Amino acid sequence: MIHNKKEFTGGLVLIVTFFIVLIAMFQPIFDGHNAMGYLDNLYNSISKGSAYYVDNLKEEAKTVSGTQINVTMKMKSETQAADSVALITAAGATASAQGKELTVSGDYFAILSASLEDADKMYHNDGAALKAKYPALESKDDRQALYNWNTILAGLDKGLTDQKAFAAAKVAYNINSKVVETAYNYYNVVPEQIRDKAGIVIFSLVFYVVYTIWYGFGILFIFEGWGLKISGH
Repeated sequence: MIHNKKEFTGGLVLIVTFFIVLIAMFQPIFDGHNAMGYLDNLYNSISKGSAYYVDNLKEEAKTVSGTQINVTMKMKSETQAADSVALITAAGATASAQGKELTVSGDYFAILSASLEDADKMYHNDGAALKAKYPALESKDDRQALYNWNTILAGLDKGLTDQKAFAAAKVAYNINSKVVETAYNYYNVVPEQIRDKAGIVIFSLVFYVVYTIWYGFGILFIFEGWGLKISGH
């Protein structure tokens, strides 16, 4: 028995339209993606657009200009150690691989600058440039060079810390965490500035709030129209 047909009908209409919109949001009508996929890509793009620190870290790297290093580190595999020699020698420094161990020596600033240059190319989704630069990596994943840089920089951070060269170690850590890892994780994502997408961002946030309230009022009106009420007595 319906207690209030008008309220019950209103609630039913809200719930039905809520699910119609929900079904529509799961259709690939937003640039070939459903609404969730489209917004996920959008927010990833905005996040990437706000995470460009290459220029800042180039300035920080200058603080170790003239520093000579000699660090031995353990790589993930013998193959990675052998492949990483090419990255270091291309930077103008010296490297040798013995099993999983990689020994790096030479101009620290040149090594850091090379890692920043490679990460900058990958930030701009230019994996082809790194494959052309490092022929040994041509048949591997586009991000392999950055994966190797990630391990090298982590090894430099640890090795220099063990040598009590803390300031120099921190530069390697910062480049790794703020530039190399960012470029690796966001590869193939097109960077966007939030100011360029302000309209859709505001709409999506407002819609999320309205859509949640929409469902809540639909349920409320159905049950109240049905005659069910919450009582403290």
